[in-house]
Amino acid sequence: METPGSAVLASPSHLPGTVPVVTKTRTIHRCRECGATSARWLGRCPECAEWGSLEELPLANGAGAVLHDAERPVPVAEVDPLGAARRPTGLGELDRVLGGGLVAGSVTLLGGEPGTGKSTMMLQALGLMAERGARCLLVSAEESREQVGLRARRLGVSDPGVLVVSETSLPRILAHVDDVAPDVLAVDSVQTIVDPDTPGVPGSVGQVRECAHRLVRVAKQRGPSVLLVGHVTKEGTLAGPRALEHVVDTVLSFDGDRHHVLRLLRATKHRFGSTQEVGLFEMTGGGLVGVPDPSALLLADRPAGVPGSVVAPVLEGDRPLLVEVQALVARTSAPLPRRSAQGLDGGRVALLLAVLERRVDVPLSGFEVHASVAGGVRVTEAGADLAVALAVTGARLDATLPAGTVALGEVGLGGEVRRVPRADRRLAEAARLGFNRAVGPVSLPDVEGLSVLRVGTVRDAVAALGLTG
Repeated sequence: METPGSAVLASPSHLPGTVPVVTKTRTIHRCRECGATSARWLGRCPECAEWGSLEELPLANGAGAVLHDAERPVPVAEVDPLGAARRPTGLGELDRVLGGGLVAGSVTLLGGEPGTGKSTMMLQALGLMAERGARCLLVSAEESREQVGLRARRLGVSDPGVLVVSETSLPRILAHVDDVAPDVLAVDSVQTIVDPDTPGVPGSVGQVRECAHRLVRVAKQRGPSVLLVGHVTKEGTLAGPRALEHVVDTVLSFDGDRHHVLRLLRATKHRFGSTQEVGLFEMTGGGLVGVPDPSALLLADRPAGVPGSVVAPVLEGDRPLLVEVQALVARTSAPLPRRSAQGLDGGRVALLLAVLERRVDVPLSGFEVHASVAGGVRVTEAGADLAVALAVTGARLDATLPAGTVALGEVGLGGEVRRVPRADRRLAEAARLGFNRAVGPVSLPDVEGLSVLRVGTVRDAVAALGLTG
């Protein structure tokens, strides 16, 4: 009897003394909705959670494959590193994050919230590279050519080396790549292109995975630098399968409040360099402009002598920034006083409020507490804990810090002030901008031009700075 998934390869049954020989046919199960594969049949796809979508397909046997044109293994010492030469984009802050520019044959994924300026940055970079002799092809899968043309005029991009086509079909995009042979290929965005041979709608897991794999193959086989714009979810992560981030060489995150002018560019993955560099841009009417001194920009409108305002030196990658932490404490009759945090981790702020009330005896029950970072910057590190605690204390007691003071340090549950990494670089940035006093943990180093106030607890810092009502 034959069984499903098997084939009978037997001696003729009419011959006496012969026994049928059954050999198993190798099969795989593929989801018709998202393209995910499984070694066995499942009632529900583990990738897209669709019921009854797995289909059994024969799996080609590659055991007898012959290496004719395949790349041969070579000693690592003989690999030419010049094969990874970089092409500068012309945007200094972007080149800083990329480690000098785009590598030929690389694939870079740029993600960010809608309206932050991803398409603007890409078009500016293409225009500057075209001025240096690169042949660039922009595939606009979301906007028409006319819309791209309007943006190009606003940005001053007019070099004939920038070609644009509005297309969503992957086979047609690949045909344009064959015809143009670009040095740089930009696709805006990868979630809107579709492969007719792959099941699923544009943006589905299977479509994004297959289209990304095909574009990566183009980059590796033909050598252009490929730039992909990616959508993000409401949680701020890149939309689509996790495999999208795995197959590309570089993942860039472009952040910033659309209601503020400052934008931050970070590399969360970079196979050709460090992920510790951060690029800062200012959004203007003529496009994105690099910010050489972001600390001065962030503190330009800071009012003097206002309770609840504290300057904190933080690190974005390896780059020190001075930001203004603000707090407002107001009495309320609501049974559950409101606590809000903008540009700060809400859970971290709630922890600091509990420490202030329990360890420092700052009464906050019956008061609303609002904490924020001015300028649209988001601070995620614990090095700003002491600044937040002092800002809330000053706002509650209506007291101000001495002029020219910065605060840094992580705050523990016991109210202790802990050390922060790269304290010397943070304090050097504060001294460069004219601050003359720093308060922080006992491990703070001495920096020329700064009077360092070392404290063991938040209570000690409050007392030493004279924050009394």
